[in-house]
Amino acid sequence: MNSLIDKAAGQSALHFQAPESRWSDDHAHGLSPAALLLYRSNLLGSDLTVTNFGGGNTSAKLVEIDPLGAAEVSVLWVKGSGGDIGSMTLDGFSTLYLDKVLGLERVYRGLEHEDEMVGYLPHCTFNLNSRAASIDTPLHAYLPYPHIDHVHPDAIIALAASKDGESATKEIYGDDVAWMGWQRPGFDLGLRLRDLVAEKPSLKGVMLAGHGVICWGADSRTCYENTIDLIGRAAGYLNIKLGNSPAFGGVRINSLAPLTRAATAASLMPRLRALMCKNRPMVGDFSDDPATLEFVCSRDFLRLAAVGTSCPDHFLRTKIAPLTLDSKRLEDEVYLSEAIEAYREDYRAYYLRNAGPLDPPMRDANPVVILIPGVGRITFASDKSTARLAGEFYANAINVMRGAEVVGGYSGLPEAEAFAIEYWALEEAKLQRLPKPEGLAGRIALITGAAGGIGAAVASRLLGDGACVMLTDFDPATLETARADLAGRFGQDRVRATLCDVTREAQIESAFQAVAREFGGLDILVANAGLATSAPIEETTLEVWRRNYDVLVDGYFLASRAAFPLMRRQGGGAIVFVGSKNGLAATPNASAYASAKAATLHLARCLALEGANGGIRVNVVNPDAVLRGSKIWNGDWRKQRAGAYGIDPGNELEEFYRNRSMLRRNVYPEDVAEAVAFLISDAASKSTGNIINVDAGNAQAFTR
Repeated sequence: MNSLIDKAAGQSALHFQAPESRWSDDHAHGLSPAALLLYRSNLLGSDLTVTNFGGGNTSAKLVEIDPLGAAEVSVLWVKGSGGDIGSMTLDGFSTLYLDKVLGLERVYRGLEHEDEMVGYLPHCTFNLNSRAASIDTPLHAYLPYPHIDHVHPDAIIALAASKDGESATKEIYGDDVAWMGWQRPGFDLGLRLRDLVAEKPSLKGVMLAGHGVICWGADSRTCYENTIDLIGRAAGYLNIKLGNSPAFGGVRINSLAPLTRAATAASLMPRLRALMCKNRPMVGDFSDDPATLEFVCSRDFLRLAAVGTSCPDHFLRTKIAPLTLDSKRLEDEVYLSEAIEAYREDYRAYYLRNAGPLDPPMRDANPVVILIPGVGRITFASDKSTARLAGEFYANAINVMRGAEVVGGYSGLPEAEAFAIEYWALEEAKLQRLPKPEGLAGRIALITGAAGGIGAAVASRLLGDGACVMLTDFDPATLETARADLAGRFGQDRVRATLCDVTREAQIESAFQAVAREFGGLDILVANAGLATSAPIEETTLEVWRRNYDVLVDGYFLASRAAFPLMRRQGGGAIVFVGSKNGLAATPNASAYASAKAATLHLARCLALEGANGGIRVNVVNPDAVLRGSKIWNGDWRKQRAGAYGIDPGNELEEFYRNRSMLRRNVYPEDVAEAVAFLISDAASKSTGNIINVDAGNAQAFTR
């Protein structure tokens, strides 16, 4: 597919993929009614041809035993607010007494009082369920069907957002699906749907303009199969309309070659981040997927991008419209700054035109989605997952535009309606329920030697505080093991890995390009890659001497030199060198290692001086005898150091170092990680040029 995009000229439109049923009777057999609802929900939500992350909701009206009276009651199980049907578990459903929800019609005061109805839903809770009910709950409650799906697949939204969507819906579905004009979700929409299906009891679903399809069935499987069928029919219809012609008016420019696109993103993202992250750190995501390249390289790109997204699920995450950049002016810093500021001013004007006295304060005015012809799509958000999802939602919007354009033309929501959704008090309440960000949320770190004991412990510590981390190491097997372990514990989004021998200048440059491209910049460098050798001076070869300096001095120098421009651009950063007690304290038979560590320590002091005017802090952690988990201590170094002290390299060595320390305690990788975490934190924002010894006490290594 990428080769087609890269050729660009003469390319035919990308088509919609029709979903296929994945229902398994064997899996469904014996499941409880609630478990069947969950099974159906997970099947739908994990299929990107059906819905996007967090999009859509499902429900079932089930008979339960009332804990208050031990009588059977009808309970509405419906996906709760903010959940994702693809990954949710049973606790992701709200449960409400159905009769109480239906009884709310008695207190409903009309459209101007829609929001107050959400406040009544907690009073309908069944069995003390704490999961907040979503704004779509009335749609599920008032429709008289036991099982209901409401999803937002691209093929369906393409119809819902097209100027001739109503006639196309009739052409595709006949009398199976009715059309309902745009209206925000809520209580009134639920009542209108109820009345519509009462008039047309043979309906299998309703197309909600700008919003998606809602459909139903007598049981979970029937409901699921109905949903799959309706989406498939829409996709087939659109694919016929698209035919073999180029989408979006045809190709305007050819995309750049893949490596050039990647290099452009690596150069551009830190500069954009610097312009947008004055008040809070942000993380970027880059994609040059086929759909995005098809769009940004097309003749209709600028016209359609200006219309903005149409589906509420999309623009809640992307803002109503993206920032588009001139690909010929990406090196012009004044242009980039003016483009960002112009977007912010437009957003402020949009807010002021539409905001009322009771609306929430204006949110961050920076763009979320940035589109570059020939290059692709960049998104920025407070964390990597949100940035990635925003990009994926805009990719959904692109698919919607492609389909809608061949069905009478793409139509966005009116600005006032878009604003009403974006600043809806109910959406604001959902944002306020989000947990407080972790201390390093939005911060980006690169760690050299990340597959070793100390490097992996530092990565774990920073990830635990919310940072995004690029792991680098020269050994592919151990690097992948570390990456997989950390991604399994902290999520795939915030962990990346790239091979890097710190003695190779080109590999260092490639690693820092990778962190810029994957996350958008750099805030933290932990220089940790190391080795150790031990031999009397007479037996220390020039090769061994140079190898120590290559890794421990040149490696730290090259990494720091690559980090400085990224950090200067964004107004600061934190660098921590993992040194050694031997950088301060002489030791027998280790002149190459100890003197290299001493050089590294002094390099840190020099860099602290150079970086201060750019807000770059440089500090050192000096550990000693961190044996556990260390690749260095598992090799010849262990035997050599034991030999230097005339002891057995087995258990005696660890005991020797513990007893040698003033505190009589072992030092572990996690102890070093704690010191690193402090030095890169805001708590140490006024510390640079410092050394923290993590050695359980060694008088020779005292810094004063």
